[in-house]
Amino acid sequence: MIIQYSACSCFQLLRLAPVGGRDYGRFMSRLEPSTYLQHIRDESQRFRDVLAACDPSAPVPSCPDWQADDLLWHLGRVQHWWAWMVDNRPKGPDGYDEPDRPADHGSLLAFYDRQHAALVNALTGVDPADPAWTWHPDHKNVGFIYRRQAHEALIHRRDAELAAGDLAPFPADLAADGVDEVLDVMYGGCPPWGEFSPLPHYVRLDLIDTADRVWVQLGHFHGTDPEGITHDEDDLRVVADPGIEPDAVISGTAEALDARLWRRADGAETHLAGNLGIIDRFRAIVHQPIQ
Repeated sequence: MIIQYSACSCFQLLRLAPVGGRDYGRFMSRLEPSTYLQHIRDESQRFRDVLAACDPSAPVPSCPDWQADDLLWHLGRVQHWWAWMVDNRPKGPDGYDEPDRPADHGSLLAFYDRQHAALVNALTGVDPADPAWTWHPDHKNVGFIYRRQAHEALIHRRDAELAAGDLAPFPADLAADGVDEVLDVMYGGCPPWGEFSPLPHYVRLDLIDTADRVWVQLGHFHGTDPEGITHDEDDLRVVADPGIEPDAVISGTAEALDARLWRRADGAETHLAGNLGIIDRFRAIVHQPIQ
């Protein structure tokens, strides 16, 4: 499945599953659109403040090919893209003009400021149910953009902090939602050209500061994509509480788990219990690059 998103590059490939049929009432509660929008404001501003004070050539440890100014350009470009998509909904990418990268740090900051303001303005007051183009094959509304861009800003804020050596805490509510989002949207599910075969093995993630729990069922994915490439690999999906004891439990704060799943932390603040072989299988799945 071709999408236009990844952790450190906006235009790569990801095998992505539709989630439109999922009954979210059985899972974690979503944040309100106004809350996502406030997080977009807050996380984007923190990102900007950190990079304004950072050496533009500082390496970004979590995105090894990038320097700080590359990160600044990336999020500005992403917010430019999504502001256009909201303003032109549900038209899609046809007619979108790629911006030119500014030549120096000061111009990059000014470009970023304009794109952040444009994204906030585009989203303000918009019904999340409004149809809009997204890269997600089965989730085509503004609500998806609210949520995804809040997490985009949060994770890239952490990238900026890692470059500057100046970490600040994640908001617990957004980090908790992020654990569900990265597992369900970025890793979980099954595209229409493949098949997920579930196994009777479950991992539960316990978020000790928010009292949320996210259940994951392990399984196997196989199928041949539209490009003719055959996939045969371990996989997972987010599921409702199955009413049984999990094979393994991974616990920690929402921030510790969200940052670890995005490979923005080393996992030292998480705790493992249960079948370590099942945990190793889970780790092998989520340690694959999102690309």
